[in-house]
Amino acid sequence: MGDYVLVHGAMHGGWCWRFVRDLLSRAGHRVFTPSLTGQGERRHLLGPDVGIATHVQDVAGLLHYEDLDEVHLVLHSYAGVLAGPVAERAAGRLASVTFLGAFVVRPGECLLDVEPPGTADRYRALAAAEGEGWYLPADASFLTQWGVTDEALRAWAAPRLTDFPLRCQTDAVDFDPGPLAGLPTAYVQHTRPPLPGLEPSLERARAHGWDIHSVAAGHDMMLEAPETTTRLLTRITERGEPGALEGP
Repeated sequence: MGDYVLVHGAMHGGWCWRFVRDLLSRAGHRVFTPSLTGQGERRHLLGPDVGIATHVQDVAGLLHYEDLDEVHLVLHSYAGVLAGPVAERAAGRLASVTFLGAFVVRPGECLLDVEPPGTADRYRALAAAEGEGWYLPADASFLTQWGVTDEALRAWAAPRLTDFPLRCQTDAVDFDPGPLAGLPTAYVQHTRPPLPGLEPSLERARAHGWDIHSVAAGHDMMLEAPETTTRLLTRITERGEPGALEGP
């Protein structure tokens, strides 16, 4: 059985993986779902100094202190920007990387560089107007943006969303692309609905020659379609053929 490290996206926390984590654990896998600094149950650590380097250290530190090897690293949404730096820092601890509806950046880019310009401008303006200039306030409107329509799921997830530091969107990511390029890598797109801002990242994944998979769910596929997401992650890490899966 494999070891999985599942890393959440912006405004989330380790809590968002609870259903997928339970399913993988029942199948005999070891699963780690860290909450990045300032997010989830670690929201009390949120501050203007929290940035990309902080979150890279969170993931790299987990791999080191738990002494993990042959890890299947799964990165959702924002966490995709951590892939290159973590692969460089992990010193051979990774067995594969999966971008789960995640952003793909090149060295020297920041998250807002790969967002649509209108979205990037909106986030900067929102942080300036309502986030003291350094954070993006979390509210249920983001669930709508991510395609979460189930009312019970929205009611459960909305109170758990966490304000997100703007630095994590504006810090340039510095890494050697070699270690990531040397790993088996897959990209999972979501199609019901898709997130238009992810299209450039999907195109980069295709250009890299990564395996492309799809899930008929919204952006928070691990919450909306946990069984499908779990089956797909298992198939990817067992090096199954690319393809599409229906939710849930």
